[in-house]
Amino acid sequence: MNMPQIVSAEPATIDTPTPEGHEITPRDRRFGREQGYDSEKYWQNGDPIATAFYNCLSLTFPRGEAFFIESVKEFRDHTPQQLQKEIRAFVQQEVIHSREHLALNRRVEENGYDTSRIEQRITESLAMTKGRPKITNLAATMILEHFTAIMAQQFLANPRHWKDSDEETADLWRWHALEEIEHKGVAYDTWLYATRNWSRWQRWKVKALMMLVITRNFWGNRWNDTLDLLAQDGMTGWPVKLKLLKFLLIEPGIARAIIIPWIKFFLPGFHPWNEDDRHLIRRAESEYESAITGRPATA
Repeated sequence: MNMPQIVSAEPATIDTPTPEGHEITPRDRRFGREQGYDSEKYWQNGDPIATAFYNCLSLTFPRGEAFFIESVKEFRDHTPQQLQKEIRAFVQQEVIHSREHLALNRRVEENGYDTSRIEQRITESLAMTKGRPKITNLAATMILEHFTAIMAQQFLANPRHWKDSDEETADLWRWHALEEIEHKGVAYDTWLYATRNWSRWQRWKVKALMMLVITRNFWGNRWNDTLDLLAQDGMTGWPVKLKLLKFLLIEPGIARAIIIPWIKFFLPGFHPWNEDDRHLIRRAESEYESAITGRPATA
């Protein structure tokens, strides 16, 4: 895909619907250290399908988030001051996310799973970005950040995703989700600023085409990775594939639930903060603190 040239200029301002005064706060929390994770292999409601899907998703984060960090940092020093501040906080959050998912991923391996094929697929996917224009990698980051944000919205809005799950593991996912929502506009604002000299048509064409490619790859890889782990437990064939489809599309249906937010990405004037869902951050923080202190949640 041929990318339009980026014209350097002095940092100015950026027109963004990011809420005024919105703060991105890195929360240096650790999970599974003191209390430990539940020894149950199928930590997600005793369900091997759900557990395998989330384990595979977790396996993508350490390398994926390192890619996000580097892609955004390439543009940080040439952006307006406020956006530079947000990028620094974004980087801090992503570094901590990677650390915690590395700890969770060790648990997957300790449960006897061979993750080498999954790791290889992740490595090969990221290797495709080598040598590409910096703006291409930023576009990929902006799109994948939209994926994580709309999934995070579901993870916080619908408690059924973590029903009867190991509480420590569910807390990790909820904590990760609230920070994904909190910084959901950073990569997009960086993209808008970096492409400020492009026409609206050029910007839309590039992001739309890349979204279609990344969507195919994202779900194709998660499908194959999940089936890989299930096969290691002796679960194969069409009955297992149908159960995975049911998990993704019906109950709890994470893939179905994000279809409309995914479509909104293609609309003119789209921005992640067109939907202000900070109330989910406040609710999740309140519930987390109440679990620590034993006091009822107030928000």
